[in-house]
Amino acid sequence: MSQSFYHFALTYRGGDQSDPKTRFAEKMFKDHSFPKVSTSFEELSSYIETLADDDLSANAFDELWEMYCLKENFEE
Repeated sequence: MSQSFYHFALTYRGGDQSDPKTRFAEKMFKDHSFPKVSTSFEELSSYIETLADDDLSANAFDELWEMYCLKENFEE
């Protein structure tokens, strides 16, 4: 079974706050509505776009998603 995107992104918590990936992970962790078990780009992307939060930025998500896909051997 694949690791969820949420659990992958949590590995960036506690890093340098100037890093958008770290801010994304911290904000995601505090968001109790975040789809924690999802491995779906469409579901996660839609959720992030709906929130329009500076710390849950689409750019940080795209960068994290690309690394997640490489780790999980997903096709984009």
